[in-house]
Amino acid sequence: MGMNVGSGAEGDVMVEMNTTPLIDLMLVLIVMLIMSLPPQTHAVKLDMPVTNNPPPDVPPPVITIDVDFDSTIYWNQEKVDGGADLINRLTYAAHAEPRPEIHLKPNKLAKYDYVAKVLATAQRLGVKNIGIVGNEALE
Repeated sequence: MGMNVGSGAEGDVMVEMNTTPLIDLMLVLIVMLIMSLPPQTHAVKLDMPVTNNPPPDVPPPVITIDVDFDSTIYWNQEKVDGGADLINRLTYAAHAEPRPEIHLKPNKLAKYDYVAKVLATAQRLGVKNIGIVGNEALE
């Protein structure tokens, strides 16, 4: 004893619209829209002032500070006390005209702590032109 649950007509035609081509078309349009958008740059446009300062007539003097592996500090190959003498020399270099270029040459076996103390002292005293020269420049 079977029950018939349908409308009774077995040959009715399904009247729903096929949406697959519409979905495909929408995906193609979305991809084309994304590709046609201009690329977004996250740059901040600034108008920086332009200076026309002539180069100095006399090149600045170069001071070489060597930091040895045993915390010995040399100022132009002259041994310097790491305390007051280094502070006095860096203070002079910070306020001298023309400002000298300071080249810091740490030994490859020197601890970072020694080099960082020299850099921190120079920064605290207002030294502006300081750079670290690596061991590869010595070869």
